[in-house]
Amino acid sequence: NLSFFSGFGPFRQYLVNSSWEAVKELSKRGLGKNIDLRIMQLPVLYQKAKEQVFKIWTTLQPLLTVHVGLASSAKAIIILEQRGKNKGYQEMDACGFHPEGGCCMLDGPEKIESTINMKTLWKNISVEGIDIIFSRDAGRYICDYTYYASLYYGNGRAAFIHVPPLSKSVTADFLGKALQTIILEMLKQCGEERE
Repeated sequence: NLSFFSGFGPFRQYLVNSSWEAVKELSKRGLGKNIDLRIMQLPVLYQKAKEQVFKIWTTLQPLLTVHVGLASSAKAIIILEQRGKNKGYQEMDACGFHPEGGCCMLDGPEKIESTINMKTLWKNISVEGIDIIFSRDAGRYICDYTYYASLYYGNGRAAFIHVPPLSKSVTADFLGKALQTIILEMLKQCGEERE
């Protein structure tokens, strides 16, 4: 079973993106021997990120793809995102580009829900030292855009997790461990679906 994880590269004042650091830590820890875990850093660029996501789904066809992004406003909160939105992308990326008509997929539905029930997930897990919340709005920037593209190409078999910036209490190691807890629970859900 192949699971794919992505974090994002540096942007704005964040020279080290906590999402990528967390994904690297997760890959060191692994998810048990049945899960082949691959990771990739996505650029904070609409078009490039979308192309990479398309490649992941078409070439690797993972059971599940989990994208991890940095929520710069979150202090010590991990956010489980339920859905991606197709429109409203007006904010410029690192190259000063935003999608035509602020839209991800011209023929796509308004929003796509993940097949993972984030609310159930949110009820079933706790991570000491950090709050976890459930959200239906991933923020209309590269994160949301990438999530929507991944849900679109992967028929809903994608998930998005927002993590806070690194700090004294929120280290990369801590986030890697938190992700591991969350993903293992998520994979349980995937397993139950197939039974």
